[in-house]
Amino acid sequence: MPKTYQKIQRALLETPRTWLVTGVAGFIGSNLLETLLKLNQTVVGIDNFSTGFQYNLDEVMNLVEPVQWQRFTFINGDIRDRDVCQHACSKVDFVLHQAALGSVPRSIEDPLTTNDNNINGFLTMLYAAKEAKVKRFVYAASSSTYGDHPDLPKVEEKTGNPLSPYAVTKLVNELYADVFAKTYGFKTIGLRYFNIFGQRQDPNGAYAAVIPKWFAGLIENETVFINGDGETSRDFCFIDNCVQANILSATVEDDAATNQVYNVAFSERTSLTQLYELIKERVVLTHPSATDSTAVYRDFRAGDVRHSLADISKAQQLIGYQPHFSVVAGLDKAAKWYLKNLGKN
Repeated sequence: MPKTYQKIQRALLETPRTWLVTGVAGFIGSNLLETLLKLNQTVVGIDNFSTGFQYNLDEVMNLVEPVQWQRFTFINGDIRDRDVCQHACSKVDFVLHQAALGSVPRSIEDPLTTNDNNINGFLTMLYAAKEAKVKRFVYAASSSTYGDHPDLPKVEEKTGNPLSPYAVTKLVNELYADVFAKTYGFKTIGLRYFNIFGQRQDPNGAYAAVIPKWFAGLIENETVFINGDGETSRDFCFIDNCVQANILSATVEDDAATNQVYNVAFSERTSLTQLYELIKERVVLTHPSATDSTAVYRDFRAGDVRHSLADISKAQQLIGYQPHFSVVAGLDKAAKWYLKNLGKN
C-alpha cells in the first residue's frame, strides 16, 4: 500500500527536497507553491505571465512565513526556452509541470499557439528534466484526452478521439512521456485533471473557467450564461485534491506506480444547472441582490463533451490518492476566497 498523504507530508517536513513548479504564478501552480513552502520545501518556479499573475505570488508570500518564502526562487522565463529549462532543472528532485495554455475555445481559435506552448514547451521541459536526472517528472494531463469515448466513468485505459486542438496537445504530452520512459528510463506521471477549481482561479478573460466566472457574475450582478440546456455534467475537483495528487505522484516509492497516467477528480457528477444553484446559494449569503438572478441558457460550445465522470480507483490504489474535498466542501472554501478577493486585482 502506498503511504498516506499525511505520512508523506510529515516525511517532507523532516527531509526537505527541491521542487520545480512550472506555471507557478497560475492557479494550480501557486497553490502547489503555497503547500510546498508550508512544508518547508525548496521551490524553484517558472512563469512568463502569459496566463499567470504576480498577485498570485504576492498572496502566497503573505500566507507563508518569511523564512519559508526565502526558500522560493522565481524565474521569469518561458518553457519553450531550452536554456531557461536547463537552468531551472539544475539540482532539482521533482518537477511539477503545470505550465500550458488551457482552454478548448482558445485552442480552436488559435491552434498554433496552443501547440507551440503545450507540445514544444512540454518537450523542452521534459528533455531538460531528463538531462538533469530529475527523480520524477509529474505533469498536468487532461480529461479532454478521453474525447468522444462514450463510457462513464472514464477509465485511464479507454480513450477516444480528441475533440479539440487542446485535447490533441495533451494526448501528445502523454505519448512523449511514455516514449521517454521506454527510451531513456525516465520516470514520469501524468495527471488527467477533471475541472479543477478553487482559490486564485482567474474569473476574468474570455476563457475563464465556469466556477470563478459565475461567482464573479453573481457577485457583480452580471448575466450568467450556461452553455446548452444545463444538463451537461462535469466531475468538479477542488484544488486541494489536485495538490495532494501532485505531491503523492512525485514521492510515491513503488516503481510500478510511475510511467502511468491517473485521473484526478472527486468522482461525482454535477450538472451545470446544479452548479449554478450551488454557487448562487453561497453568494446570496453576503450579496442578497443575487437572489433574483437567473441564468441565461445559450448554444452548446464547440469541442465540449456532454458528460464527464472519472474513475479514481487507479490513483487510489497506486499512489494513495484520497480526495478530501467534495464539490460542496470545495465550493464553501472557494466562496470565501472569491467573496473576499473579487475586484481587488
